[in-house]
This record gives sequence, structure tokens and C-alpha cells, in this order.
Amino acid sequence: MAKKNEIAADFPASAKIKTPEALGALLREYRQEKNMTQLDIAGLANTGNRFIGELEKGKPTVQLHLVLKILDLLGLEVVIQRKGN
Repeated sequence: MAKKNEIAADFPASAKIKTPEALGALLREYRQEKNMTQLDIAGLANTGNRFIGELEKGKPTVQLHLVLKILDLLGLEVVIQRKGN
């Protein structure tokens, strides 16, 4: 398993996410780049593997607090800004 804040240099510093599917795909890419399985993330986030699979598939009704926890585990964060900036 890779270190918590170790992200590959080829990943962008930021990405615009407009759909649950786009968020799920990005999280899957980051997880795989860190050589982590869905089970690894589920264990660290104290949630089930099913939740991780649903998140990565873009299920629109996942629990926000768990999404934020998983983002943190992957060394990511949410930044809110006005459109066009």
C-alpha cells in the first residue's frame, strides 16, 4: 500500500467534477494509483466494500461524510469556488 499523501505526478492538481460518475471514476483512478484495493479503503474508512463499489460506480445517494473521509484517505480534498474561476 502506498503512503497516504503519495499521488503520482501524472495526475492533475485539480479536476472539475460535475457528476457522481466522474467523482467515482477519479477516486477509482487515485485508489489504483496508490495500489490500494476497495477492501483497503473500506477498512481504513470503517465502511463496507459495497459502499466503495457504489461510490466508484457513481451512485448519487452515497453518504457525504463517508465520501469526505475517503477523499481524505486518498490525500484529496473538496474545494468550493465560483464557476469560471
